[in-house]
Amino acid sequence: MSKKTVLITGASRGIGKAILESFNNEYFIVGTGTSESSVQSILENINSMNIEGNSFKLDLGDRESIKELTSLLNSKEIYPDILINNAGITRDNIMLRMQEDEWDNVIDVHLNGQYLLIKSFIKKMVKNRWGRIINISSTSAVLGNKGQANYAAAKAGIEAMSRSLARELGSRNINVNCVAPGFIETDMTKEISAGNEDFLASQIPLGRLGKPNEIAEVVNFLASDQANYITGQTIHVNGGLYM
Repeated sequence: MSKKTVLITGASRGIGKAILESFNNEYFIVGTGTSESSVQSILENINSMNIEGNSFKLDLGDRESIKELTSLLNSKEIYPDILINNAGITRDNIMLRMQEDEWDNVIDVHLNGQYLLIKSFIKKMVKNRWGRIINISSTSAVLGNKGQANYAAAKAGIEAMSRSLARELGSRNINVNCVAPGFIETDMTKEISAGNEDFLASQIPLGRLGKPNEIAEVVNFLASDQANYITGQTIHVNGGLYM
């Protein structure tokens, strides 16, 4: 039985890195990063785990970058069976001050970029009559968050897109789901919550921020055969922040 190929965007740190590390040598792992240093870091991580894989540069906000990655993977006959859309950015500002590029950048990376990446790879999944698409969302999609209208809109769009895709692709044995983290201990969250960690923890019934591996374990489950009958769902992992 050949190894399934897993493509993880934003795999150099935080949740993406934890997702990569949750897979074993039964899979061929492909990770992407936005810089040469992050690509090298991903490859070193893959090698240290003694698993097969590779890493490539990808900027989801750049359509040409997406086309280049798709062409490169096709030339190497690397076709993702499991696509994990994790990469993301924030450009926070209240609506009165939000610049158009702050809105556009977040929508491009999270929503438009994922649309283009998914469209690039689902044809092979349809042909194989098997696939997994797992999109990382956020509690912001359902709760909203002051200063994050762009981010919340993008994540809500991802969840709606995922439900539609689940209906379109289910007959081809392709499952599409989202995982929506709450406040997780990552570099991105540190930028948002600097100095407010205790306050944030006080808003969470479990009394703490989550850890990247707690998201990764849910993603890994959704990628497995144990989740064969789960599609069109958003799994919330947030310590009770949203119920």
